[in-house]
Amino acid sequence: MLNYNELKPGENIVLDGQPYVVMDYKFLRMQQRKPVAQTKIKNLITGKTIEKTFQQNDKIREAEIGIREIKYLYSNKGELWFCEKDDPSKRFKLEEDLVGAGADLLKPNSIVDAVVFDDKIIGVRLPIKVDLKVADAPPAVKGDTAQGGVKQVTLETGAIITAPMFINEGDIVRINTETKEYVERVKKE
Repeated sequence: MLNYNELKPGENIVLDGQPYVVMDYKFLRMQQRKPVAQTKIKNLITGKTIEKTFQQNDKIREAEIGIREIKYLYSNKGELWFCEKDDPSKRFKLEEDLVGAGADLLKPNSIVDAVVFDDKIIGVRLPIKVDLKVADAPPAVKGDTAQGGVKQVTLETGAIITAPMFINEGDIVRINTETKEYVERVKKE
């Protein structure tokens, strides 16, 4: 159990049976009143952020958040299929919204981290950067820099990103999974 004055940013807590992470913490002591802790907390399942004030006598349960490595297998009709890293016979599906916006950057057999709360997967953490092959890139036309020298390319996973004009089909590029932006060319075809 945590006291109200131990709620530091990054601390995982349980509130109404749901896991939250403390985003912001302010300790307030007003004249002739008991001190309070004003926090901004984010629900780890829904992603919703709320403001909550904790009193001196509140006891807050610390959330047991675990990380487990899982392997991505394939996607089918909005369902992403995974298996245990070391046991391919234990297959399970996760909804696309649980994986997040970077789901279309996953290659088959990629290892990712599953965020676990009460033996249930509540989220998936992708690596910050992934290397993917460019499946389709329109040819660069000389003098076509009206869009700032960028073009839309399709990656091997089907994701479409904006990349510089010099990127060609077959190149391997590094992508930031959080922003879905081109970072650099890893290998030229």
